[in-house]
Amino acid sequence: MAVVDDTSNEALIGRAIAGDKRAFTALVEHEIARLIALATRMLGSPSRAQDVVQDSLASVWLTRHRLDPSKPIGPYLTTIVLNRCRDRLRRRKVAGFLSLPDGREADAVADDAPNPENVAGAREQLRLVQAEIGRLPVRLQEALVLVTVEGYSQAEAAELLGTTEKAVETRIYRARNRLKERFENFEG
Repeated sequence: MAVVDDTSNEALIGRAIAGDKRAFTALVEHEIARLIALATRMLGSPSRAQDVVQDSLASVWLTRHRLDPSKPIGPYLTTIVLNRCRDRLRRRKVAGFLSLPDGREADAVADDAPNPENVAGAREQLRLVQAEIGRLPVRLQEALVLVTVEGYSQAEAAELLGTTEKAVETRIYRARNRLKERFENFEG
């Protein structure tokens, strides 16, 4: 008698589509930390990122009939989270808010130097870089974060963003140039 593997991606999606919450949880739980990290980098706030990921997963659950058992869930979830981040950033811009993280939300820098001034300086630089990435247009920000921070290839990022590999390359180039110009102005 053949044993059926009910923990495969295809089986879990099939069970989730049928309404099995445990299967859905098993399907998405290993993706949550990565999705929160992605959303945090896009939004500059861990609490906003958690809200976006939670909203995204709730949306996927409610529309689970759209899931394709033959495709991995990771890229689908990434696309949903990116779209939610875009919506949040758009709303924030329309409302006139800047996406600047406050000092408490900036990622901590490893304390490998005993000098507190060095640590404070590194944290300030990190905060400035995060703030400048947050000021980039959303399309540039997405490409930069997906490829340089999340480690996706340009081809994978193009597929997730629904564009060409050349467009992703151009967006990354423009994002880096804007950041370079901005930080040259800080020094000068």
